Amino acid sequence: MDSPSLKDINKKLDELILAYHNAKDENLKLKAEAQTWQHERQRLLQQNELARNKIAEMLSRLRHLEHEPNE
Repeated sequence: MDSPSLKDINKKLDELILAYHNAKDENLKLKAEAQTWQHERQRLLQQNELARNKIAEMLSRLRHLEHEPNE
């Protein structure tokens, strides 16, 4: 069985280094995307809470109007 040559080892090492850098770059991109999605989720949760509060306020007004004596 032939042992790998220094040239083959260097080639494989270069491929591994490239794969490492690609994986590192992809990881950074995914972390940035995750942060963006977390901010978007937080914004949507806040919008949802505002809408819920407005609806609760409108329902309260309607209930109040129902109980007012008619003029």
